[in-house]
Amino acid sequence: MSEHASSPETTAATGAAPTGARQLAVVTGASSGIGLELARQFAEHDFDLIVAAEDDELAVAAAVLRSESGGLVQPVQVDLRRPEGVEELYAAIKADGRPLAAIALNAGHGQGGAFVDNDLADELSIIDLNITSTVRLAKLVLRDMVAADAGRVLVTSSIASTMPGSFQAVYNASKSFLQSFTEALQNELKDTGVTLTSLMPGPTETEFFERADMADDTLVGTSPKDDPATVARQGFDALMDGKDRVVGGGVKTKVQEAASKAMPDKLKAAMHRKMAEPGSGS
Repeated sequence: MSEHASSPETTAATGAAPTGARQLAVVTGASSGIGLELARQFAEHDFDLIVAAEDDELAVAAAVLRSESGGLVQPVQVDLRRPEGVEELYAAIKADGRPLAAIALNAGHGQGGAFVDNDLADELSIIDLNITSTVRLAKLVLRDMVAADAGRVLVTSSIASTMPGSFQAVYNASKSFLQSFTEALQNELKDTGVTLTSLMPGPTETEFFERADMADDTLVGTSPKDDPATVARQGFDALMDGKDRVVGGGVKTKVQEAASKAMPDKLKAAMHRKMAEPGSGS
């Protein structure tokens, strides 16, 4: 159940009331991983927060962020795959009363394995969360930002968006959608005070690979990964600088992204297969 930032109950629950000096930011997928670290970046830079996720870890994450920053951190536990979940989150944003200064559209998940073997419901869940919920929420918040002629949007894409994802076919395609979607909106809104930034991480040390059933038997799942705090800091800095995109992670990830620009798609698909095919980690 979500709490409204303007109510006495919310002030008591979050430990701080909204103040005129602090701006409001929203982070989706904020219970762990890159999303939690993005929320931490906003909190450390004097933003009040509304954080969203569907799992019970969100309340713990919000409490930690609140204790670290001393600012308002309002958890909204919702399933963004459902239209009602997006509407509930948007209602919490509007109830705060302040213009939304920034939002990190970060919620997403994946599924490894062969497309013909995976359950259709799992693949459609990726589309519902990674694509549909992002479009729904962006439609709502961007209209408000454009009307105010101010606002910053960070979209968590991936270097996976640059390559066909053998054994992660729907996930990579969803990230390709987000990358194209973000770049199109950058052009549409270029004459406004609204900026959009694409964050493109590589493999990052989060719960992603475990949840995608890729942690133990794929090369990408068993290999060293980037630090989510580093990725989040790079994304936050790029957002604040109004950059169009940033590749998040270390040198290996940046080299991989740069090399993919020169590779034909068939070669990239073959390379991805070596990383993501079940059994490749043994």
